[in-house]
Amino acid sequence: MTKSPRLPVVLRGYDRHQVDGLLRRISQALNGGPPMSADEVRKTRFSIVLRGYEPLTVDRLVRECIMELEAKAPLADRLGRPRAHPAWLVNWIQNARFSGAGLRPGYDVRDVDAFLDRVIAGLRGAAPPVTARDVRDSTFRVVRLGPGYDEQEVDRFLLQLAGALERR
Repeated sequence: MTKSPRLPVVLRGYDRHQVDGLLRRISQALNGGPPMSADEVRKTRFSIVLRGYEPLTVDRLVRECIMELEAKAPLADRLGRPRAHPAWLVNWIQNARFSGAGLRPGYDVRDVDAFLDRVIAGLRGAAPPVTARDVRDSTFRVVRLGPGYDEQEVDRFLLQLAGALERR
């Protein structure tokens, strides 16, 4: 949101000065100026005036700005991202089940299970902690015949696990 968008003016719409002021503050916050939280933007209300900005267009733009602000916020401050507690993570990992690869190539069951055991040991403090980066960088042998997990299921799970480890 670097340049001001052209917003349509209607007979009865949002006060243009209020909208322009909010968009200016958001732009400054996104470009290193005074910080502004997504919650501040959500709480903003505009007066309805004659010859104001079209409300639906402004609402859509403000939603986009909120998403940008949330994306730039520190991980701990992002809406909908509660802290993940180690005990909950351990239970979640232990209860994870993956489909077999069947006749398709799949990740070696022993490699995946050993990696997840290492993550659990790290969460319990019995081994060095495994970071989100470690999870993202993990690789497993692919088996063509023999016990293998569905690669897409494991990859999806590891992506979720990395996100959860970031929220610790």
